[in-house]
Amino acid sequence: MVYRRVIDEREVAEKFEALAPFLDEAGRRMWAATEAHTLGRGGVAAVQRATGIAKSTIYRGLSDLDSGAAELLAYEGRLRREGGGRKSLADNDPSFLGALDRLIDPQTRGDPGSPLRWTSKSTEKLANELRNQGFSVSADTVGRMLRRVGYSLQSNRKRLEGTSHADRDGQFEKIAQLSRSMRRQRAPVISVDTKKKELVGRFSNSGREWRPKDAAESVNVHDFPSLGDGKAVPYGIYDVGRNEGFVSVGIDKDTAEFAVRTIRRWWKRLGRRHYPEARSILITADCGGSNSPRCRLWKAELQKFADDTGLRVRVSHYPPGTSKWNKIEHRLFSQITTNWRGRPLTSHQVVVDLIGATTTNTGLKVYAYLDERVYRKGRQVTDQEIDSLRIKRDEFHGEWNYIVLPRRKR
Repeated sequence: MVYRRVIDEREVAEKFEALAPFLDEAGRRMWAATEAHTLGRGGVAAVQRATGIAKSTIYRGLSDLDSGAAELLAYEGRLRREGGGRKSLADNDPSFLGALDRLIDPQTRGDPGSPLRWTSKSTEKLANELRNQGFSVSADTVGRMLRRVGYSLQSNRKRLEGTSHADRDGQFEKIAQLSRSMRRQRAPVISVDTKKKELVGRFSNSGREWRPKDAAESVNVHDFPSLGDGKAVPYGIYDVGRNEGFVSVGIDKDTAEFAVRTIRRWWKRLGRRHYPEARSILITADCGGSNSPRCRLWKAELQKFADDTGLRVRVSHYPPGTSKWNKIEHRLFSQITTNWRGRPLTSHQVVVDLIGATTTNTGLKVYAYLDERVYRKGRQVTDQEIDSLRIKRDEFHGEWNYIVLPRRKR
């Protein structure tokens, strides 16, 4: 009898090992009960030793087989009888959820009595504090309880734009009207801005891309500028009518001279070819940086551009705090960021190549070139130069809407 039982246990163990990956909780219980019933006397102990399943579980399975409860559970699609399983901590101790909510509630951030006022509220730290309060709880349990009461992991969202200008909507409508009018005249409408400066070198770039397994590209541990080859300063132009981008990658500073030089180069390479009959151009820009309406050099350089090309250069600025509405931000710059995600910008030429390779399903084309010129910061424009500018300001917010007229006819 002893020899036969050893053989039976080995066979039971082999069968359980083969079937276990395909069985859920109820399946393992009912299979163990069936094996024990087949073995007869001593079968429960033999199955327990062979599989490690508790005797109480096997006996419960035998009871379900005898009473027909197994068929009912299978019909209802449940693993346990109604009300079965370990009770949650919230059910056993109603005060637990109240203690957890007091720790995680955003309103407690300013409460001097909150023990986690100035710390990251991770599940581990929450569990530690709850244990200090006498609750026996793990970080995993805290996570489950948080989801149960409606919490989830949240990141910051950029929604606040600061104080809204009273004429914000009016300026948006002004830009829309000008854009429609210019496009009806088959004149160019371009959106301009400077993209965020990027460190050049083996620096980490956010995002991921597909690579062979275990072949992640190695980058510097620290983002110290001294470890790289300077910065890339992309100034972009987005042609609204043609869904076309043009980006100048500078190696020096973001100045108004650099910005207008990019516009000038775009006109020579693309603009005058695409718009041979154009006598004017509309530039939309935000209210900051090298193309700020307060920048004297911006207007002085635009005057030179108007003089050289004979174009009437109309400029409309987005109100303060609304730069993200500028079309170049979401139609060009965001696509460039997506295209080079997870790739170290190891050289200025790599930056140019990645920008130039940016495309979208809507047909976006991007042209890019490297501008190795050094621009002087803080270049002054005298009052005499300002007085010589031929600028016509609009009646509606002339500081945002103006035309730079050529000083001589071509």
